[in-house]
Amino acid sequence: MDEFASTFIFFFAVIDPIGTVPVFLAVTAHYDRQLKRKIALQATAISAVILLFFIVVGELILTALGIPLSAFEVAGGVILFLFSLTMIFGDGKPEEELKLTHSSTEKAIFPLAIPSIASPGAILAAIMLTEKDRFHVTEQLQTAFIMLLVLVVVLILLLCASWIDKLIGKSGASVISRIMGIILSAVAITSILSGIKNYYGL
Repeated sequence: MDEFASTFIFFFAVIDPIGTVPVFLAVTAHYDRQLKRKIALQATAISAVILLFFIVVGELILTALGIPLSAFEVAGGVILFLFSLTMIFGDGKPEEELKLTHSSTEKAIFPLAIPSIASPGAILAAIMLTEKDRFHVTEQLQTAFIMLLVLVVVLILLLCASWIDKLIGKSGASVISRIMGIILSAVAITSILSGIKNYYGL
């Protein structure tokens, strides 16, 4: 149960469902309720396909390139750590990704599906948490299920975006994004230490 919760929190941090809400509101500001619902469903579905794709073939790609998983684990941890720092000290996910909407408001899937939901951090997490040498098929399926569960949370929040915006506002979403960044930074350091340990066989 603890492992289930930790994996859920990990994916929740890297996907950052609450931080996606202001981006969604900006992208769909001039659309009616029915179209907003359609965009939310499309963005979540596309994100699920992308992340499941990397769960299935991400490790195979690394193997074909001759990259050891321990090295990828360290690299992924470093990238996740840098990503977490931008969440903590930077503009924050909502403000940063809202800037992308100025040139692409007509394409609501961007920046929603990529890079807001299926972010680089989420892709790295999907690969690292389903390594075939470390996790059994059952565990990999469980991780995929947890990831999809987080995406269900994303969908629910997007469908309730207008209400959530009134409740917490952009400032509230920014605060939550920074808290998720702190959690993610600790997870990233753990990944780096684990990768170093596996590489040297400690």
